[in-house]
Amino acid sequence: MNAQELFAHWRDVRQGLNQALDQLQNEQLAFRPREGLWSLRETVCHIAGTENSWFRCYVTRELSSWEEADFNPADYLGVEELKTLLAEVHARIEAMYAQDGDRKLKEMVTLPWGPQVEHEWVAWHVLEHEIHHRGEIYLMLGLLGMEAPDV
Repeated sequence: MNAQELFAHWRDVRQGLNQALDQLQNEQLAFRPREGLWSLRETVCHIAGTENSWFRCYVTRELSSWEEADFNPADYLGVEELKTLLAEVHARIEAMYAQDGDRKLKEMVTLPWGPQVEHEWVAWHVLEHEIHHRGEIYLMLGLLGMEAPDV
């Protein structure tokens, strides 16, 4: 798959996430299925933080730790703030591959625990992570009596 196809698919996934978020009122972002699990807000910040961390810590190495790349859920109280966060993080990543993306996706990166992987592997890993947590958000919508967007 080339960069254009990869990021087109990712935009479709993100559209579903945004449709789910659009159903929520800001106060519903604090919903958590049970004590000890993440809230809707925390889950969205985790999606953004993981994307930011994988690319900025491991691929570009512009940040030295996940803590630098993570986002504090208390800073994102509303649905629109969360959607803006997701969009800003993802726009930065897409911009990395806007020019000569197919070649860049084949470049190798060494992960801190040893293995070497292509940028494409990182992109798919982070996309799969988002799909996983989007599914959790869809489930939380159901627990709130709402219908999840079609996949």
